[in-house]
Amino acid sequence: MRVDKFLKNSRLIKRRTVAKEACDQGRVSINNKQAKAGSEVEIGDIIHIEFGNSSISVKVLKLSEGTRKEDAQGMYEVVI
Repeated sequence: MRVDKFLKNSRLIKRRTVAKEACDQGRVSINNKQAKAGSEVEIGDIIHIEFGNSSISVKVLKLSEGTRKEDAQGMYEVVI
């Protein structure tokens, strides 16, 4: 699954266009490698996202095309 689509489906970023812009600006990395919007995400990957003054790292647990709001948090776990 593309990283921009994963970020949108998991509700880490609200819109796919915003996720694409974050990737294009170099604020998203997968396994410590800078990610482009089309970079593929696999189960077990660590995604690091920079948000202005804060950042978050998550581990991919599940890939799902259509996700309900209640199920979105089950797609990842926060890594400290």
